[in-house]
Parts: sequence; structure tokens; C-alpha cells
Amino acid sequence: MNHQAAGVWLQELTAGNPVSAHDAAVHLALRFQGHRLQARRGGEGPALWLIHGFPTSSRDWRGVWPALAEKYELFSLDMLGFGTSAKPRGFAYSIAASADQWVALAEATGVGEVAILAHDYGNTVAQELLARQREGQLKFRITSVAFLNGGLFPEATHPLRLQRLLASPLGPLLARLTSERRFTANLKQVCARPWPDGEMAEAWQRLCRDGGKAVMPKLLRYIAERRRHRERWVHALLQAGVPIALINGLEDPISGRSIVARWRELLPAAPVFELPGVGHYPQVEAPEEVLAAYGAFVGAL
Repeated sequence: MNHQAAGVWLQELTAGNPVSAHDAAVHLALRFQGHRLQARRGGEGPALWLIHGFPTSSRDWRGVWPALAEKYELFSLDMLGFGTSAKPRGFAYSIAASADQWVALAEATGVGEVAILAHDYGNTVAQELLARQREGQLKFRITSVAFLNGGLFPEATHPLRLQRLLASPLGPLLARLTSERRFTANLKQVCARPWPDGEMAEAWQRLCRDGGKAVMPKLLRYIAERRRHRERWVHALLQAGVPIALINGLEDPISGRSIVARWRELLPAAPVFELPGVGHYPQVEAPEEVLAAYGAFVGAL
């Protein structure tokens, strides 16, 4: 699909209310190791998983959901520690555990084949799932993966100072002291365009729900995990065995131009869709541009 065709595809899909389809989607309640998982399902067509990032939730996909639901059966999931799912303090949070939760969703819904659109923390979860597929561990098949901004290559990722501090021994204290004002300021720091009205406040409320601030330092262990498991997760990209692409907001100070440069160096044959003037949350800041890029990617498969 060329960019002109992708534009027509996008124009057709975005007619109507931009959020109602997401809010009206079927809610799924699952149990994972005794804890509550909240998922959402809607649309018709091939299965597409939407894997969210840190520290937000699956609500990040609200702006692209209606258009995608015209072409795909969508599944989103608040992983443990995020959004409306449980946030147990004693849980061993890890990328592997988050990947296990998507495997549990596949088993619960009977998905046999699935494409993935992932962001931030979700990128690493998708990398772990790709690694498992290469090892023959999955009972379902991943058909393609498109990555939005995130730390695909730890050497090209620049976490915020607050993220580094929260992941340090000071993390529990700083988490308790983190305010909505600080949270919002940090989100604005990594975004180049404003969020829809009320969405940052909603993200804060979901983070705080059920004692969510207390588990933030444990969730942030993923930064060290990315360094520790770099070979496994980067190799999962190099040997993906399925089509992969990067859709990247270039103005992101964490994983913008530096990730694009590293992707082009290591994966020269894999497509990149650069989004100038867009920051760390492309699906929130520029949903139409993300939809057009994703449409071009899948149209070329």
C-alpha cells in the first residue's frame, strides 16, 4: 500500500466518533496467578494485539482503536501493575511475566494467529514473545510486529532521570512522593504534541488506582532487564522470521532519532516510518499518522 492508498484507507476508517468504539468494546476479566487482569476485545478480522507501555495503560490505544477495529479483531490488556488490572505488591514483575500474561490471553481467547502493535515497555514484551516463537514455545503464531517508540536497543535509549531514580534504591520513597504535577510534567517532557483534554489526568488516576505508585519501582526493573537480556531481545529482532517495522516519533528524547538510527544500522531491510514533530506517544499524539504508517506497513506485506 503506497502512502496515497494508505491515506484513503485511513480516511475511510476514521469516519465517526473517534473513541466510542474503544469505550464500547467487550471487557474481559481474566485471572493470572490469582490476580485480576482486565482486557478489551472488539472489531472484526485477523487478530491484532495492542501492547501498551510504561507507566500508562491500554487506554493509550483509544485514538487508533475505532479505525483498526474496522479491519482487525483487537485485543488490549492492562498488564499486572498497570491501569485497571491488579497491582499486587508482592508480585515478581518482569518482562517474562508480562509476556506470560499475553500467552494466558491467547489461551483464554483461542487466538491461533496474531499481529502485534506495541509501544515502549510493550516493545520488550513483544521481543520476548518473538524470542519464544523462534524457540518453538508458543502455541499460537505471531504474523508481524510493528513497534512504536521504545527501548528496542538499550545502547540507544535514554531513560528520564526520574525513571532512573525510581529504579534505584530510592525508588520506593520517590514513588510515594510523586505527584500528579510531576507525573504530568514528565509526560509533557517526552511528548511533542498535546494529549486530548483530560487524558493525562486519566492516566494519572489509572496509575494511582489500587496502590499503583507503590509498584512503579518494581515495574521499572525492565530498564535493567533490557541491558541484561539485550542479546536475547535484539536477536529476536534480527532473527524475527516475520515482517517487522518501526513507527517512530522523532522528537522523543527517550527513544526517538537514536532508535531510528540504530534500527537502520542493525535492520536495514526492515521498514521505518518516521513521524517528525511527534514525541514518545505517537498513538496518542498523532493517531492518524500512526494509522497511515501501519496501513502502509501491512499493505506491503
